Amino acid sequence: METVRTGADVLFILLGAIMVLAMHSGFAFLEVGTVRKKNQVNALVKILSDFAVSTIAYFFIGYSVAYGTSFLVGADVLVGKSGTGFAVQGYDLVKFFFLATFAAAIPAIVSGGIAERAKFGTQLMATAILVGLVYPTFEGMVWGSKFGFQDMMKGLFGVGFHDFAGSVVVHAVGGWIGLAAVLMLGARLGRYRRDGRLVAIPPSNIPFLALGAWILSVGWFGFNVMSAQVVADISGLVAINSLMAMVGGIVTSLLVGRNDPGFVHNGALAGLVAVCAGSDVMHPIGALATGAVAGGMFVWLFNQCQIRWKIDDVLGVWALHGMCGLMGGIACGVFGQESLGGLGGVSLGAQITGTLGGAAFGLVGGLAVYGGLKAAFGIRLSDEEEFAGADLSIHQIGAYPEDAISVHDDGLAMSVHASNAAAKRSA
Repeated sequence: METVRTGADVLFILLGAIMVLAMHSGFAFLEVGTVRKKNQVNALVKILSDFAVSTIAYFFIGYSVAYGTSFLVGADVLVGKSGTGFAVQGYDLVKFFFLATFAAAIPAIVSGGIAERAKFGTQLMATAILVGLVYPTFEGMVWGSKFGFQDMMKGLFGVGFHDFAGSVVVHAVGGWIGLAAVLMLGARLGRYRRDGRLVAIPPSNIPFLALGAWILSVGWFGFNVMSAQVVADISGLVAINSLMAMVGGIVTSLLVGRNDPGFVHNGALAGLVAVCAGSDVMHPIGALATGAVAGGMFVWLFNQCQIRWKIDDVLGVWALHGMCGLMGGIACGVFGQESLGGLGGVSLGAQITGTLGGAAFGLVGGLAVYGGLKAAFGIRLSDEEEFAGADLSIHQIGAYPEDAISVHDDGLAMSVHASNAAAKRSA
């Protein structure tokens, strides 16, 4: 029976890891649908490459930073056949896989904010540093025993800081790192006129944007429910709270966003971001309220950033992940209370302290990483590269290469650039 139980736990968390891995395609398509056509290839390659670098950095450095566990031992030890420290049947390996998909969400979040003008190479460097050192430090503080953070919280408030599935650890930290990166990069060329007025840049493909949001929404039930990490701790409450928060975010973003499809699809994600922290302790009505607040807040903050504050955060990652994650961490301390139908065991004081600490940690870490890379290597494409688009400038191919083909008078298929050059020579 012990073997069966362990095998079930291995399969359970493996399925969760696969679901969260699939969410990264959602990040990719959400960005593809939002950016202009000349940057769609870059969005796809960037998310996939960031995931690969994240996994390597987390395997060799990050997981050890967070939990003090190293995988540099024999395979017999890793699967629990000899030695100590690792569970049998490779449970710790699939647990790493699951948590690695969380860690890789940090650069995937940042990617949406810095889209269309960030250098590819320096972004991969940033990914390695963020996932190898910055993110796992805070992860270890909240989900591990690093620096005695949780002991300190229990001493101050009687209970620890509660973040069941990462409203703060993943989303708020990632969103505030994203804000730092966006501020370091500056606005896209032509985003604002000389008088400061906003120049509209509509999404390039609403169906792709919607596809990305749907993939993320479905995968989120693995993100939240499988955060239990063992079969015995599965809770249907987490699933229904995730559902209620998602629909709450959709409804308010629909109303506040005046039927805008971009806001509606991101509103679902806003609700899911906010409910992660307290999805295991809230009443479903509390989860619905949390998601509803998050959906409306996202729309308002996105517009404030772009129009009033001149912060060119392309996908609104600070509003969506940074601020909705922050709100969700605090909402856990409100709607998790028994007096409001929750299961209790949370403290509003602990939630405010831990949440604000996570936001500050992400902002400072982001400024340090992107500030250092900016000084050392530069983090932004040249004006010429940005104008041509990241697809051609970095990857030498566009998302729709047939659009760049024209037929010359002699019947040969030539690129637009070659055709123009031939025309100039003939002139």
